[in-house]
Amino acid sequence: MRSVLALILGGGRGTRLFPLTRARSKPAVPVAGKYRLIDIPISNCINSELHNIYVLTQFLSVSLHRHISNTYKFDMFSKGFVEVLAAQQTNESADWYQGTADAVRQNISYIERESPDEVLILSGDQLYRMDYRQLIETHRGHKADVTIAAIPVEEKDTAGFGLLSMDAHSRVTGFVEKPKTAEERAPYFTSTEWIERRGIPARGRHYLANMGIYLFKTDVLLELLTAKPLATDFGKEVFPRNYKTKQVCAHLFDGYWEDLGTIRSYHEASLALAGPNPPFDFFAPDGVIFTRMRNLPASRINGATLEKSLVADGCVIGTDSRVDHSLIGVRSRIGVGCTIRDTVIIGSDKFETDAQRAENRKRNRPDLNIGDGAVVERAILDKDCRVGRGARLVNRDNLTDFDGPNGSYYIRDGIICVPRGAVIADGTVV
Repeated sequence: MRSVLALILGGGRGTRLFPLTRARSKPAVPVAGKYRLIDIPISNCINSELHNIYVLTQFLSVSLHRHISNTYKFDMFSKGFVEVLAAQQTNESADWYQGTADAVRQNISYIERESPDEVLILSGDQLYRMDYRQLIETHRGHKADVTIAAIPVEEKDTAGFGLLSMDAHSRVTGFVEKPKTAEERAPYFTSTEWIERRGIPARGRHYLANMGIYLFKTDVLLELLTAKPLATDFGKEVFPRNYKTKQVCAHLFDGYWEDLGTIRSYHEASLALAGPNPPFDFFAPDGVIFTRMRNLPASRINGATLEKSLVADGCVIGTDSRVDHSLIGVRSRIGVGCTIRDTVIIGSDKFETDAQRAENRKRNRPDLNIGDGAVVERAILDKDCRVGRGARLVNRDNLTDFDGPNGSYYIRDGIICVPRGAVIADGTVV
């Protein structure tokens, strides 16, 4: 495993995750109460004994850099590292990353410096647990130039993914990027027999989706990235141009995998984690997900009712409050008599002192996070936001998309999003 270098792509501006990405990069978005999205691929790497990891970012990477530097420190004898490579002007390029392939190409010097046999390319905004050693075994067993991780999906789920077709020897025979019509999808229909012969139940999933996880032989990667015309994206250009001349294989995966690229997918996946049988289990003894140690106290719940909910460290939930099917992040404070339903509360960076809360009263400003008697339904409350006493965030007008006054809140896909540090005054009704 020491011969494999992992590159985690931080993605673009993350506009579909706005306002969660208003002040942070996509990989830095909090998830599951106490983690960041970047913790998922890094933890998968560590659990797979891959300890040489670069994270490629270009937008709002300060908080991501701080999180990584505070969390992932290998001992001085291991020679492992997790480092952020932020986009920068060089003698070779003065442009922002134009796509996945361009991001890797602009960091070729770091790849050459490490001299790996293979390069593993990952996405920084997906929720899944994978042992990359199995992918590497498939790659080496087929003597492949490139191996792509693929997951079976139903036809209704194909529009957002690149699809691929494979022959009996797992060699890729065709690509299409995000097909919109039945005619485009038809050549990529995969039979139940073909899928189940590889030990995976089909269950009506007849299409193989590109997961955005790639393993390259290093010399092949460098060749493809420097070939003219220069390609900017792996799925759209590199693979369609080269699968006929290179040994491009696929590794089938059948675990939970979710792309958290939109507000809707983020909200749904987060609430699913709070259910009684979550599809992705952070409690699993194998494949532990790591994150920064915060040394927080245990949460305190005073006469509240909680159902199908997940509560992180350092929270206080007041008397007679009800929390139903929600995720409560670190240092969250919920007042007396509140109702929280189908909501993700990301939490706070600090605790307020009694003196600070007294100052809030003087300034007519709500405390962190949820004031007494507030009702919050189907919402995402970002870090350090303040929802005043008696406020009702319920999407009263059943809006799908809307921007609140002065950026105090947004509605996306019918989900109310309160940005980081925003203030919702006492008695406000949304």
